[in-house]
Amino acid sequence: MAAYPRAELEEMVERWLEANRQGEAEKDWRHMADLYTEDATYGWNVGPNDEFMAVGREEIREIALGLEMAGLEGWSYPYQKVLIDDQQGEVLGLWKQVAAATKADGSPYEIAGLGGSWFRYGGDFRWSWQRDFFDVGNAAATFMAMIADGTLLPGMQQRMERAMAKERQPGHFPLGGAPVGLWEVPEGA
Repeated sequence: MAAYPRAELEEMVERWLEANRQGEAEKDWRHMADLYTEDATYGWNVGPNDEFMAVGREEIREIALGLEMAGLEGWSYPYQKVLIDDQQGEVLGLWKQVAAATKADGSPYEIAGLGGSWFRYGGDFRWSWQRDFFDVGNAAATFMAMIADGTLLPGMQQRMERAMAKERQPGHFPLGGAPVGLWEVPEGA
């Protein structure tokens, strides 16, 4: 783990947050892949039997920021807190997951619990490693409530139907079967 100038990491975080806001506004997050190294890895756990892993900038663009975000158009991910460790070159961002759709009481749907991203900086204003965490049970419960009231977007409903049919999606692997482990940090990352 390399140390980086604090100001450089702070600028990287600002670039990232601006790219995230742009993705929310455009309802397309794929441009954010430009903020990863060519060989970056990006993954998360999806419950007791499944994990997601994208390896390389283009898989991150097409699968993590493309296919995985399908059905989440109109959602926002406001960062609540960002912690920067310039000595280790790591950043932790804590965010909410808020839908544009509203409940009967007028409040927005929001996935309960903590959501976050743990990043490893690779220099040149790019992440080399990212791992996300969120409450999968709360996400599923929110999506089911949205299905019940007809507010879940068709793209997410189709993804959920495929998952319930045990159809493995691109980038999804049996627990422990991903090409890079969730805790694994490739050399140089």
